Amino acid sequence: MPGGQLSLGLLRPLEEPVGRLVLDGGVREPGESPGLPGAGRRRDGRAVEPALEQVKYWDAGGAAAGVVDSDDVIGVVGDASAPFPLASVTKLLTALAVLVAVEERTLDLDQPAGPRGATVRHLLAHASGLPLDGQDPVAAPGTSRIYSNTGFEVLATELARHAGMTFPDYLSGGVLHPLGLGGTVLVGGAAWGASGPLADLLALGRELLSPTLISAETLAEATSVAFPHLSGILPGFGRQDPNDWGLGFEVRDHKRPHWTGAGNSPRTFGHFGRSGAFLWVDPVARLACASVAGREFGPWAVRAWPRLSDAVLREFGPAASA
Repeated sequence: MPGGQLSLGLLRPLEEPVGRLVLDGGVREPGESPGLPGAGRRRDGRAVEPALEQVKYWDAGGAAAGVVDSDDVIGVVGDASAPFPLASVTKLLTALAVLVAVEERTLDLDQPAGPRGATVRHLLAHASGLPLDGQDPVAAPGTSRIYSNTGFEVLATELARHAGMTFPDYLSGGVLHPLGLGGTVLVGGAAWGASGPLADLLALGRELLSPTLISAETLAEATSVAFPHLSGILPGFGRQDPNDWGLGFEVRDHKRPHWTGAGNSPRTFGHFGRSGAFLWVDPVARLACASVAGREFGPWAVRAWPRLSDAVLREFGPAASA
């Protein structure tokens, strides 16, 4: 695919969205998502600034967005409790479950998994040689960055086999429940099948800024480039050379074009999904930003997401409080 040309066919079809969550007088039932400040408010009670206000004009089916640091929610606009399909943002949850399993010694990053010569590390880093969808490898492990849904399904199968339980059960017990992500459920595959609210994505962002489920050292390894210098297609944004990826986390580095902002540091990591959801974490700015939408990824997102990201960094980043 030529650089900069959209190719939505590279991205996985979605399950139908689940029903919207309704809160009765602000009272949350057990298992629901952690609370957030009211829509359109900052944590200090003031109305949100223009950075988040622009989301109201996206024409993206009830889009919501928010910003957090490692301690608190900084600002939210839209309904943070309504569930949306997360599509490939699901891969962040799956990767975190695999990393929990690695620290528990249920899995090892360098154990064989997937095609001959591939390991758990290759699968997490989209370097196993497996295609987007399909069991037959199209390259030797470690030679190309080929974005693969199949690789993440193989990871889920491997984890389930070694843990002696289903992958959804492991994900729930190892990631969703400990982090209080009560609104997030896996309704499809491990590569694309989660659904959840903005509140849960923001809670995940805070976890990735200051990890509690895995060690800081493991997270640092997972968000550093694995198998450097591999070129490949970044879905929706064309060929990147290199197309850097960590262990389940896409690493921004110096990719161009990209779905984060020009002001995001090269160390920024995260993922976006065809459903119109994204989560990025910028460890230099010490911020995470997430959004969900009722409109699938397309040219609107290519324009809107970087603009939002840069506005968020200008308003809430370290320079804004200097």
